[in-house]
Amino acid sequence: MTIKNQYKKIKDNWLIGLIILVLVALPFFSGSSLSFIANKGYYASSMADMGMVESAVYRGGGYYEGNFAPEVEDRKITKTTSISNEVERGSFKEAEDNLKSIITSSGSYLLNENVQKYDQGKKSYYTGYYSIKVDSKKYDAVVSQLKNIGEITYFTENAQDVTGRYTDLEVELTAEKERLKRYQDMYDEATDVNDKIQLTDRIFNQEKTISYLENAIENIDKKVEYSTISVTLTEKRSEYIDVIFVKFSELVQRLVNSVNGLLSLVFWIIPYTLAGLLVWLVVRRVREK
Repeated sequence: MTIKNQYKKIKDNWLIGLIILVLVALPFFSGSSLSFIANKGYYASSMADMGMVESAVYRGGGYYEGNFAPEVEDRKITKTTSISNEVERGSFKEAEDNLKSIITSSGSYLLNENVQKYDQGKKSYYTGYYSIKVDSKKYDAVVSQLKNIGEITYFTENAQDVTGRYTDLEVELTAEKERLKRYQDMYDEATDVNDKIQLTDRIFNQEKTISYLENAIENIDKKVEYSTISVTLTEKRSEYIDVIFVKFSELVQRLVNSVNGLLSLVFWIIPYTLAGLLVWLVVRRVREK
């Protein structure tokens, strides 16, 4: 059979070839599709089992937590503040006592204190760094009092709404506790030793997960209940700290440098002066002739 006859036969039976091609390729595409559908269904069922479907948003092929819990009236707000105050020279100790008095009277906690003395003699000055935990209900009053210590040179306040995160953790904790209960029920009903061993491992991991979530919720509660304030107290430096008399040796050095500069200029000009004088004499002699 010639090539021309083969081509004509294939052309007449192209439909059969197309059907064979589709049948060969179908398992690959169908397998991928089924796998994708199965994975997606499993992922959705896992999310539902954890009680997180309502708090997750499906975008671009993945789930992203976008819950800020607008329906919750009791908002969870954390606050952190940083204040820098400059106090008059010689009054650092008094300002520090005032700071600690505010901490004590408000029932706050001084977590960290670091006081440093810089330079010596008349140049010396103090700088103190303090980290404070204050009851959120007394936060505004304490910040107002701290602002009155010296002159404010820096102030920043950061408030963050963590209600959505807090709500998600509570939902997840409830789901994980329910899962733990199911494992415990399965363990009580199991009769096979291997099943009991596997369930024991699952129960152990589940208890660790629950402990982690409980700690996370507790940490947020602490941050909401107590705000963090960082305070820096700096003693004002002397206005005459850099004012000093010039040493006699420095004056002599400057005089010598000036004389050296003048001599250098003179000896740089002399050759040009002599050359100019010589040219003038030559020109004059030529004119006289």
